[in-house]
Amino acid sequence: MSFAKSDLIKELANSYPNFLRKDLIRLIDIALYEITNSIKRGERVELRDIFTIEPRTQKSGFRRNPKNGNTFFAKEKKKIFFKMSKKWSKKINEK
Repeated sequence: MSFAKSDLIKELANSYPNFLRKDLIRLIDIALYEITNSIKRGERVELRDIFTIEPRTQKSGFRRNPKNGNTFFAKEKKKIFFKMSKKWSKKINEK
């Protein structure tokens, strides 16, 4: 399931009619900006009872292509590790 930023703003506007739409857009933009910058700095982002995002580096070395069996050298690269909380996972899987 994908969820666009506009859908999130629409849901928040419906849930909180007292807030102006432009304020909600600014709030979402600030939150996403802070999350992306902290990941770029190599910091761990944790939203309690929702999820954890953590940047990890994959070491360089030889890898094997499972399709044809050829080996190749892969450079070191950064990956993002996402872990969902157990509470959130239960809520999502109930529906």
